[in-house]
Amino acid sequence: MVTGGAEVEIVLPIHNEAERIEATIEEIFRTISPIAEMSFIFSEDGSSDGTPEVLKQLQAGFPAKLISGPERKGYSRAVLDGLRMAEAPYALCLDSDGQCDPADFAKFWTARESADVLIGWRVHRQDTPLRKALSAAFKRLHRVLFGVHLSDPSCPFVLARREVFGELLPDLGVLSQGFWWEFVARASASGKSIVELPVAHRRRVAGETRVYRLSKIPGIGWSHAIGLLRIWMQYRRGRSANSRPETLPR
Repeated sequence: MVTGGAEVEIVLPIHNEAERIEATIEEIFRTISPIAEMSFIFSEDGSSDGTPEVLKQLQAGFPAKLISGPERKGYSRAVLDGLRMAEAPYALCLDSDGQCDPADFAKFWTARESADVLIGWRVHRQDTPLRKALSAAFKRLHRVLFGVHLSDPSCPFVLARREVFGELLPDLGVLSQGFWWEFVARASASGKSIVELPVAHRRRVAGETRVYRLSKIPGIGWSHAIGLLRIWMQYRRGRSANSRPETLPR
């Protein structure tokens, strides 16, 4: 289905969501399309459960671009690959697990000119206690390093103009999983204005997270901490003179 003329493109990083992805996409389209001309960017990330086949079928019924391949790239690369394909004036990034309610898009769209970046705030976050505890610890470190006083700097509900994402893209990707921690740090350090808006957060209705399992927490914690320190050192030294805004399609 054609994707031209969209005002906003919905970037969805997708990994092993075959059981739920059709319902998620239908809900997003049903909720957002009456508000703004929209299309999808399905950034599929090496799924092994039949998700690519489901997305190919959905692409025939929805305005969508599809990135897909057998390689597991990780969350951050999936988001980055999706953003690089964006052509609409605005991009909205959402997770594909259906936990963030797309009904909150209306207030984001109304407020889209009030700041460079609009990010959600999961007021009643429906994640496991372990994951919430991990996020709370990283929020303290994030605040100490970057002085960002947001309630939820890792919320995967983010709306910004394409040019804003394009300016930050060349430097992003240090954190392979904690993409939004890095994005917020770099956006803030670059002088971008950031506004939080409360969003409804729901329990997963299908599947389970494959990243934040107990056995992986020590490794995730270590890599996140080292990654945040690397980013902080980059800004302490000053960004490389060779870094330039990434040119996105016109």
